[in-house]
Amino acid sequence: MSDTTRVIVSYDGTYNEDDAVALGRLFGVAGAELALAYVRHAPEDEVGREVLVEHDAEQLLGRGVELLGGLQASRHVITDRSTPKGLSGLAERKGAQVIVFCSDSHTARGHIAIGNSAQRLLEGGTTAIAIAPAGYAARELEGRAKLLAATGDAEDPAVEATARALADALGASVTSIADESADLLIVGSRPEAGAGRIALSAAAHNLIEEVATCPVLVLPRGVALSFEGHPAVTA
Repeated sequence: MSDTTRVIVSYDGTYNEDDAVALGRLFGVAGAELALAYVRHAPEDEVGREVLVEHDAEQLLGRGVELLGGLQASRHVITDRSTPKGLSGLAERKGAQVIVFCSDSHTARGHIAIGNSAQRLLEGGTTAIAIAPAGYAARELEGRAKLLAATGDAEDPAVEATARALADALGASVTSIADESADLLIVGSRPEAGAGRIALSAAAHNLIEEVATCPVLVLPRGVALSFEGHPAVTA
C-alpha cells in the first residue's frame, strides 16, 4: 500500500489503557495517522443523561490525546454492545489498518495478556492488532525503538516488509530473534488464515503471552503496512 498507516487506539481510561496510548504514540512517531476510540455499550434512556455521558466520554478521550505528547489524533465515541465489533466497524469506516489494545488488567508488569476484545479480533479479523505489555507507558520510550523483531511464516514477505518500513521510519534495525532486546515484535499469520485475515499459530500465541516483554503487532496474512515516507515493499 502507498498510503501511510491509520491506527485506532482503544481507550476508556481504565487500568493499563495508558499503555495502549503509549504504543499508539510509537506508531504516531513513525508517521501513522492516529485516532482514539471509546466504545460505550448502550445509550442512556434519558436525553439529559445521554448528553452528560457523551460529554464525559469526549473529555476522557481528550485526556488520552494529551498523553500522546503533542501528536495529533482524532477522537471517536462509539455506541455498540460489542467492543470488538464497534472498533472493527470504525476501522472499516475510517480505513484504519491497525487497532491498538492494552494488556488484560491483571497482567504482570512487563508482560502481555490478550484481552477478550483483542482475542476476538485475532480470530479471523482483517485489521492488524497491536498489544502493549503492562506498564509500557512507564517506560517512556518516546519513539526511541531501536530493534524490531520480525517473526512468522517465511513465505509471507509482508512481515519483514512491515518491520523494515517501520524500522526505517523510527531509525531502528530489524532482527529475526525475538528476545528481550527487541522493542517491538511483528508477528505474521499462519497460511491457513487466508489472504487478508489473522490466525495465530500455537507457537505465535505462546510467544506473545509467555515470552514477549515488548509490544506486539500481529498482521493479517499478506498485509504489509507502510509508514510516512517508508512504503512496505513486498515484491
